[in-house]
Amino acid sequence: MSDNSLRVVWVYPDLLSTYGDQGNVLVVERRARQRGLDVARLDVRSDQPIPTSGDIYLIGGGEDRPQRLAAERLLRDGHLFQAVNNGAIVFAVCAGYQILGHEFVNDLGQRQPGLGLLDVTTVRGTGERCVGDVLADIDAPLGLPSLTGFENHQGITHLGPTARPLARVRFGKGNGTGDGTEGAYNDTVFGTYMHGPVLARNPQIADLLLKLALDVNALPPTDDRWYEALRTERIAAAQQPA
Repeated sequence: MSDNSLRVVWVYPDLLSTYGDQGNVLVVERRARQRGLDVARLDVRSDQPIPTSGDIYLIGGGEDRPQRLAAERLLRDGHLFQAVNNGAIVFAVCAGYQILGHEFVNDLGQRQPGLGLLDVTTVRGTGERCVGDVLADIDAPLGLPSLTGFENHQGITHLGPTARPLARVRFGKGNGTGDGTEGAYNDTVFGTYMHGPVLARNPQIADLLLKLALDVNALPPTDDRWYEALRTERIAAAQQPA
């Protein structure tokens, strides 16, 4: 990686890339390059060490057993903690979101330790799965437009006192707790249940990650017509009667 490159790390694509979430790294990479930024992308498999020098780390969704394996290996590796301590930005989806918390229920029905990078805890729901299009209002301090995405999970994620909800749902289940919250974040770590891929449906979130990584307040404008067409279509779909 060049010292002058924006370093984007895709974590464990061999385990956590079940639902098309690799699209998130493609969007971050493209939107950075559209601004003239040099991007160094590194796809790190689960048998490789996580680099500590990345700027943005992206983690996708996955099924129960790969999720357990990913959590175990990330804990043993320990480098993601160091990267966050170095100021790196982390954005995780679904299974990746649960891994960032204190614990979740694994494929063996056991409580699995997470990384504790977000103050959240996930239990397994006993009712219907949370499945379908979601429309939500992103937490006001982030200054972003509505969140659109697709959820497919059985987890119920409870937020602790140091985690803020990423959004509050208008349509959909979100964290599944019944309190209307969706996802969670702190200063540099973000988690959501939204697929889509979520950054293609919400490019402003990708831009937020870039701004945080670069420590800037604004980015040069770019052509958002394709993204806005997709957003308009999916927001309309979310508002259709079931």
